[in-house]
Amino acid sequence: MKKQITDTVLMIRPIRFRTNEETIVNNYFQKGINITNEEINYRAQEEFDTLVKKLKAVGVNVIQVDDIYDQDTPDSIFPNNWISFHNTADVAIYPMFAENRRRERREDILDIVEDAGFHIENIFDYTSAEKEGLFLEGTGAMVLDRIHRKAYCALSPRANEELFIEFCEDFEYTPVIFKAFQKTEGKLKPIYHTNVMMALGNTFAIICPDVIEDKNERKNVLNHLKEDKKEIITISNEQVDYFVGNMLQVKGKDSTYLVMSKTAYNALTPQQITTIEKHTKILYSDLSTIEICGGGSARCMLAEIFLPKIDIP
Repeated sequence: MKKQITDTVLMIRPIRFRTNEETIVNNYFQKGINITNEEINYRAQEEFDTLVKKLKAVGVNVIQVDDIYDQDTPDSIFPNNWISFHNTADVAIYPMFAENRRRERREDILDIVEDAGFHIENIFDYTSAEKEGLFLEGTGAMVLDRIHRKAYCALSPRANEELFIEFCEDFEYTPVIFKAFQKTEGKLKPIYHTNVMMALGNTFAIICPDVIEDKNERKNVLNHLKEDKKEIITISNEQVDYFVGNMLQVKGKDSTYLVMSKTAYNALTPQQITTIEKHTKILYSDLSTIEICGGGSARCMLAEIFLPKIDIP
């Protein structure tokens, strides 16, 4: 059965989190912070643990895996960039822009997910594209409408068009392709991940149309959302900078929740909050260290699991 949201997520607890020197070149959300890497990691762990606790408290199933110290993977806290899980029992493994992020890919995590009662049939491995300098960073690069089988992708150094179309063919999605930009140091530069400027819920879409410079591309994206009867909640360029686009709807025990950071929640207008709460409850948590140093927020930390459950006699 096709579902847009799930009650189970994979989360990786950081052990050497810091500002990744290899990703800051085109992740313009990353900022420096004047404390030691040890303190940065300690704060990130506290923020991670608090979010996990809040998710579990409302009935979200969290498969938590600890990062490996010797791997030295500062961005392992963002697993949705290297793996995605699908209701067809398929898993996709993605090519990553930063070399040190490629070490995040771990076969043992597939075993852990299976041990949690999920069935994996096929693995689609796109990582050979790294040899050609081509990348597609999972559900960071793509925002998936799993019900209407549409995949939205803002092209960037982290989201190659050819690879994106290959994914869409393999997983039977209609590609919706566009370019999105943010102003950095007075210049327009590609937004590194689609999921910082749009999020899709069951019945709504949060999107910043203004970052799509081309009017035809903007109109096409909005038309697709309207066609699928999503209520469009428009956010501003400034709100994108506060990670308002980086949200994920999940299913709890008695309700659904739109998971976001405290930074994002505080940047929402009262009207936007009212509109969101017509569709779902809001769950937010302080992720400020992770956002400042990692350049990602709540959605990036959650790799949704849609795999079928194993029938136990």
